[in-house]
Amino acid sequence: MDLTGGSTLARTPHAPPSDAVPSQSRSSEARPSGAHPSEARTPEARTPEARPSEVRPSGVRPSGGRGGGARVEGGRACARPVVTELRLSAFAGHRGAVHALGPVTLFAGPSGSGKSTMLRAYEALARLGAGDSLDEVFPDAVDCVPERARPDAQGRRGFRIGCTVDGAVGPVRLDLAVQAEPRLRIVGERLTGRGRTLLATALRDPSRSTVQAEWHTAGATPVTRAPLPDDLLGTALLPLRVAGKTPGQLEVLAAAEQLVIGLRSAFPCDPRPSGMRASVLPGEGRLRRDCANLAEVLHRTHTDCPRRHHRLAAMAGAGCAGPVTGLGVRELADGTVRAVLERGGRSATPLGRLADGELRYLALALTLLTGPGVLAMDRIAEVPDAMQSLTLLADGLDRGLDGRQVRELLGLAVAIAADGHIRVAGTVGERGAGEARRTSGVTVVDLGV
Repeated sequence: MDLTGGSTLARTPHAPPSDAVPSQSRSSEARPSGAHPSEARTPEARTPEARPSEVRPSGVRPSGGRGGGARVEGGRACARPVVTELRLSAFAGHRGAVHALGPVTLFAGPSGSGKSTMLRAYEALARLGAGDSLDEVFPDAVDCVPERARPDAQGRRGFRIGCTVDGAVGPVRLDLAVQAEPRLRIVGERLTGRGRTLLATALRDPSRSTVQAEWHTAGATPVTRAPLPDDLLGTALLPLRVAGKTPGQLEVLAAAEQLVIGLRSAFPCDPRPSGMRASVLPGEGRLRRDCANLAEVLHRTHTDCPRRHHRLAAMAGAGCAGPVTGLGVRELADGTVRAVLERGGRSATPLGRLADGELRYLALALTLLTGPGVLAMDRIAEVPDAMQSLTLLADGLDRGLDGRQVRELLGLAVAIAADGHIRVAGTVGERGAGEARRTSGVTVVDLGV
């Protein structure tokens, strides 16, 4: 991928010669000064009338094709699309970083090693997959450019990130190049599956706010070309642009939909105890990112999900001080609700009286025990729940927690992840990393080693 465009389906290094699409005219290639040659090679595109947020998976399945098959994890075949690799080729303090993601993956390392940056890149890809525009996802895009990256002759600098989403059609790779200066835009995107480049985009005319896209057709016309927006993820637009009439188009649709579903199934969770202490008005009961409406959600799960609520009460007993016999919700005279810890024969303790660590512990446990229907996230209603998984993004998973609480949360995360519905990607400090290394089923990625 390069920041001026130029890659085509015909000359991608991922496509075997027998699958190559006839080459078209190639624009001159350039890469940002200071970047390693292997870090640059991808193109891009724009369609003003379409936004990825409008894309709904069509359920198209690939017809034939080589390789692929369902992902196998833990000895079981699994069709749920999940992100299995995160790549930060050139992003903030990371260069050439490639990390596999398991069911429970925690990034560890000293302060400044880039733990939070890993999750930031993951969330950025998830938001782009959900249809957010580039300026919404990267309001401070210049800070994402590697510090030592030098501008080229036109003053352009940028960054590159990517991921792999595994699922029913096999591993699907997305690589993205973003220009941050002088103007924020996607200048290169490549979607690859089964050894074939399915979509490639490139910036042909810097004066236009579009990129030229090429996607695999394998019909009377081997490649389809069209302009796409330079501020939206082209892969997420494909279900609106590809007819699905040829085996090649079906292959492109299946790969694009798998990648979008895998990326969108992410929920960043950052419990803020300061906002979790007050009583709240009852509502639809969808847990927000900061978990400030914890009492509202408990009010819902108390009646709608009694089995999960009972399991959460058991987690409360294992991680909160004093005897805990249950989690209750009290309706107050002003119409609000307040969550309490039930203490058997003793007076109940309002959650507002708990320590910060206890509140964070309960909020994270609740997130693990629920699902997309209880979380304030963009669900893909057209895709059956059995085909979706949820990835919890937890920066500072062990923040404010003691060893016992970290141990209980990690045990719960591993048990929940074993069912295949929920995965965890988070960061931990030194104490949490030590506990994670002793927990079977947790992958610890040490940064700065």
